[in-house]
Amino acid sequence: MSNLPFTFDIPIPGGVPTRVDKHVQRRLSALKGQFLDQTAYEKKLAEEDSLVYEVYEIHRPEIEGELLMGVSFIHPGKVGQEFYMTKGHFHTVLETAEVYYILQGEGFMVMETPEGETSVEPLSPGRILFVPPRWAHRSVCTSRQKDLVFFFVYPGNAGHDYGTIEQFGFRKLVLEGEGGIEIVDNPRYQGR
Repeated sequence: MSNLPFTFDIPIPGGVPTRVDKHVQRRLSALKGQFLDQTAYEKKLAEEDSLVYEVYEIHRPEIEGELLMGVSFIHPGKVGQEFYMTKGHFHTVLETAEVYYILQGEGFMVMETPEGETSVEPLSPGRILFVPPRWAHRSVCTSRQKDLVFFFVYPGNAGHDYGTIEQFGFRKLVLEGEGGIEIVDNPRYQGR
């Protein structure tokens, strides 16, 4: 891996960076236990293991002082009333932050701290979101036909803790309600 400066482009529309070192695809089966309506999840999974989101990563050393970055695409779709979303994570090094720049689509970032603070921020093209240290985060696509696409960057040594979210879930959910999009308490939240 070169330690020289470099450039890349993110074409819009489109969003796939001109430099990609790793392409990660997460299908519905990778989100087992994360959706509120488990019956709807099992039914939808039996029909097709849909592609829920993709990440195009630009690799750098996973060490302090480096920055890891890439572009994520969350595809439109729902399980029951709940919109497609990422797995969500804390950083392994809890005291690290992350920055998102929204390129296209609509959605929300669901966030929370280990102590129970929550925040759900709307995402739209041109918006920049700062996720402070100690905040778990999950992206949710509420677009009906467009992918939610964003550029992200975070410290090289941050790591990912998916296990805590897989075990306990998030305190808040983004659902399609009768009157539109609703942010609700998660009745399945396990507590930490």
